[in-house]
Amino acid sequence: MKDPFVSTDTPVDLTNCDREPIHILGNVQSFGALIAISADWIVQHVSRNATEVLGLPWEEMAGVPLGQFLPEASLERLRRKLSTASHDDAVVRMFGFDVFGDGRLFDVSAHQSHLSFILEFEAKSRGVEHDELAIVTPMMRRVAEEKDLQSVSEVAAKQLRELAGFDRVLVYQFGPEGDGTVIAEAKDEADSETYLGLHFPSSDIPRQARALYKRNHLRLIADVDDTVSPIEPQTGPEGEPLDLSLAVTRAVSPIHLEYLRNMKVRASMSVSIIIRGELWGLFACHHRAPLYIDYERRTAIELLAQFYSYEIERREARAVAETADRAQKLHDRLMMGLGASTDLVEGFRDVAREISNVIRCDGVALYSEGTYVSQGTAPSEEEFKTIARFLNTAAASRVYATDHLVARLPSIADITDRCAGILAIPVSRTPRDYLVLFRTEAARQVKWAGNPHKPVEVGSFGARLTPRKSFEIWKEDVGNRSEPWSPTSVRAADAIRVTLLEVVLKLSDEVNAERKRAQDQQELLIAELNHRVRNVLGLIRSLVSKSRENAVSVEEFSKAIDGRIHALAVAHDQLTQTEWRAVDFRQIIDTELKAYVAGQEDRVRLSGPEIQLSPEAFSTIALVSHELVTNSVKYGALSNSTGQVELAVDHQADGFFRLTWQEAGGPPVRPPERRGFGTTLIERSVPFDLEGKAEIEFRSGGFRASFLIPERFVTALPSEAAEAAEPEAPAIAGKPDLTGVGLVVEDNLIIAMDASDILTGMGLKAVHTASTVAEALRVAEANTISVAVLDVNLGKETSLPVARFLSERGVPFVLASGYGGQADTLAKFPPAPVVAKPFTVETLSRALLKLGEDGEA
Repeated sequence: MKDPFVSTDTPVDLTNCDREPIHILGNVQSFGALIAISADWIVQHVSRNATEVLGLPWEEMAGVPLGQFLPEASLERLRRKLSTASHDDAVVRMFGFDVFGDGRLFDVSAHQSHLSFILEFEAKSRGVEHDELAIVTPMMRRVAEEKDLQSVSEVAAKQLRELAGFDRVLVYQFGPEGDGTVIAEAKDEADSETYLGLHFPSSDIPRQARALYKRNHLRLIADVDDTVSPIEPQTGPEGEPLDLSLAVTRAVSPIHLEYLRNMKVRASMSVSIIIRGELWGLFACHHRAPLYIDYERRTAIELLAQFYSYEIERREARAVAETADRAQKLHDRLMMGLGASTDLVEGFRDVAREISNVIRCDGVALYSEGTYVSQGTAPSEEEFKTIARFLNTAAASRVYATDHLVARLPSIADITDRCAGILAIPVSRTPRDYLVLFRTEAARQVKWAGNPHKPVEVGSFGARLTPRKSFEIWKEDVGNRSEPWSPTSVRAADAIRVTLLEVVLKLSDEVNAERKRAQDQQELLIAELNHRVRNVLGLIRSLVSKSRENAVSVEEFSKAIDGRIHALAVAHDQLTQTEWRAVDFRQIIDTELKAYVAGQEDRVRLSGPEIQLSPEAFSTIALVSHELVTNSVKYGALSNSTGQVELAVDHQADGFFRLTWQEAGGPPVRPPERRGFGTTLIERSVPFDLEGKAEIEFRSGGFRASFLIPERFVTALPSEAAEAAEPEAPAIAGKPDLTGVGLVVEDNLIIAMDASDILTGMGLKAVHTASTVAEALRVAEANTISVAVLDVNLGKETSLPVARFLSERGVPFVLASGYGGQADTLAKFPPAPVVAKPFTVETLSRALLKLGEDGEA
């Protein structure tokens, strides 16, 4: 089984297995004659046994045309055969060829070696009345019937032994490090000696020998004690020896012959098992007596070996396909299970369970963005960081597998009970984040065919290697190793790597998209806030100016401006509500008109059926109505004293409701040079939010806007229901009569002073103000408080502790809030009336009177 293929006449040191393949030989075995010719068919080399095999005078052949010895018909047939060679390593074969036309039959092998053509002749040892294919076909069928690697290998070894006639046939599989194991054996039942299960070190078949086995798939040694025949001359015209890498009759190294003698073998044959272009293993055949197998039978043996290779490859392909199918199903489950709300860390348990069902392991860990989570038997976070640093030095973006981690990372020797072997799957584009599968130590005993740590020694061949003389089992306990990761497991891990990267990219894309949506929304809100603030400031300035023009006293001016600012706050509060019921459309318009054209509401005439808007449509229509009113007040019909607005509601035949805003009597209208934010809201809100339509026209007679709203957002009210729906403002039944000391908790000084003045005007002899919870509690503990007004939100805190303190002591209080829709926050407070900011004397009085009605003041 050891075949370094070294020259018999040039000492070669094989201790360095990284050397170039050694394929220059000077001898051939005695069962075949070799002739090398040039392109002109001039003999360049010939083996000395040509006289015995072919009956040709080898001494006289060098430099002579081959046609001097062979008939023209034979030469022409050889030329035709050589012309059919399809590639550089192609070997053409002829069986039972009457080379000399005298009835003697030969099996011929022909191939090209650099600038020479090599012809090898073996005398036919049997007649031509046989059919090798008929013999091999049922053997291949028996091999194909088996299901797994072990049974296929056992049947193939038996069939090959029957075909070749050797005493013993071994199936030898190479390991990842070049070592090998006998996985199947066919032998005589009376033979008690067995090689099954034995492990052989990589030095038994060095790298250069394995390279030759990939090119030349069958090697026969008919008799280890036979005399070999040298080739004459030793070198060609260029001074180089003849390359016999593909020669079927070339001799072998005396080292290998001694190796066989030590095994008590007289004849041997090695047949390569090639899978996907790589040397997977060998059929190794041994016989205790000399045994010659003719070239035709050897060709049939090659065919059987090739079929075995095909069956192994087919089973591996099926395993790969099954793995790919499981990986695809895993991919689908992971992509479905991990969404925008679940990252790899959050979904680790599910991911680990799914992967463990595909690849057997003892533990799984995830190291992602500095976070470490594990399941099953796995190292601690600190221990894993050492492994992570080691993994960062491995090839990026590739699965890393080893069953002997301590050999590569000695510092983890203390934790091999948890991670003797690892299968690391990168889950990021940079070497940083990993999903790692762990296998614990699986100590086992390897049966070596001799001591693997001392495979050879210097001996009778001088500086060259001496083969092992003992093949007794040498047992070695192998620790700190896990069960090896199979190629199928590694392929599955690579498929999982692609899936996890896709998951990470998906999550990253979703996070980026969500961040982009949040950023766009924030920019929109900032733009809207900026627009609102400018509008509010402009409107307040206009309200102050208009109120001053019509007021005859400071008190009347103060009352007018106070009422209008309160109406403005109510209108804006409608736009920020989040908890709605169906709302009358007229109520929306009335609220806006009271805020901006108080006392002139009749300048906007509503016609058509009374309608209610669903909660989904309320905010959009309130926003559009706000823009229509404010734009008209600033630029349109409501900006002077004569303009009018017709607001019509029409129920269309197709179920849509049309709202039409038509201005008249205002200043001349000109289309704007650019679309402002308010115009954009009017034009796009209804189509975007309600799937309706919007049209705006800047007519010379007045601005016009028309909106189509789907029926599902609108409910038409009967006339009597509309009348009943008209809200009446609650009357103020006087001011509350307060006594004692009051407390105002408010973080805005102006509002606090205003509330303090209102409470003092209602009878309180003193009112304390506080802007923080701590300050308010100190005031409340130091004074006997009769009534309090508490702002709900105080910057970074709420007034909840103050409310609870006052509630425990029976002190009545009113809550004030500048935010709409605070149901969740207010639910935490003790029960109390709530007043919207900015509050007025009327709204605060109403809340305080309610306290009195409830018996709380």
